[in-house]
Amino acid sequence: MDVTYESTKREIATDNGILRYHEAGDGPPLLLLHGSGIGVNGWRNYRGNLGFYADHFHCYVLEFPGFGVSDPVPGHPVLTAVDAVTRFLDALGIDSAHIIGNSMGGVVAVNVAMRHPDRVRKLVAIGGIGAGVFSADPSEGTRLLQHFADEPSRERLLQWLECMIYDPKLVTDDLVDERWTAASRPDAQQALKAMYGSEALALQQQFLANSPNPPYWSMLHKVKAPTLLTWGANDRQCPPDMALIPLRLIPEAEMHVFPHCGHWVMYEAKDAFERVTLEFLQR
Repeated sequence: MDVTYESTKREIATDNGILRYHEAGDGPPLLLLHGSGIGVNGWRNYRGNLGFYADHFHCYVLEFPGFGVSDPVPGHPVLTAVDAVTRFLDALGIDSAHIIGNSMGGVVAVNVAMRHPDRVRKLVAIGGIGAGVFSADPSEGTRLLQHFADEPSRERLLQWLECMIYDPKLVTDDLVDERWTAASRPDAQQALKAMYGSEALALQQQFLANSPNPPYWSMLHKVKAPTLLTWGANDRQCPPDMALIPLRLIPEAEMHVFPHCGHWVMYEAKDAFERVTLEFLQR
């Protein structure tokens, strides 16, 4: 199956701008949602997995607003991403879909599942959701993102990439070059600063302290979709103890931990991740 960048790229107009995505395969709909971070987008997150899933599902890799691909919209990137998912499904006439969400994409997915339970069939989260129980907050990875957002440099990018991946040999010059080029875009820097800059993190803590609403993770009992939590045992961005809350609260949750693996499970434990998630989605 031809799953190159050019052959799979698509775009669709919505009532709040153009959403861009990659499409491949046939079968039940599977929506793949990317994470946040330096130089990230949907294609970079899932290009290595798209061919595999396209043999079993009709895959859509959505590009969230504010990450340099889809049209930007005002607001916090997580909130605009939740809205983008429902806009995207509506625009394509998809009633419901399986969802795989990496890190921030997992947070977006569970928020969609809580607000629109009929639209999510099964959910796979790659780290990200929940809250730290024993680990430091912010995590090591978030601190490195904060340093980069405040003062971008190639050295700080390299430090963050080495934190994301357990095996340092996977942090290649090509990976660093690609992420540095993408992160140098003004819109990408703006989105990163809105999430991880020192001012943004301080405002988020102030908002949480004063908000009358509970944090999203305390409402995870509202997720009705069967959920698979996947985690790298050596995740320094979202340490594995974060999974204890969603594992307890989501009624139909189960968990698989991949050894010798960091935050990017779908990349670093590719074959095992694909095998485990396919079994779960096809039950």
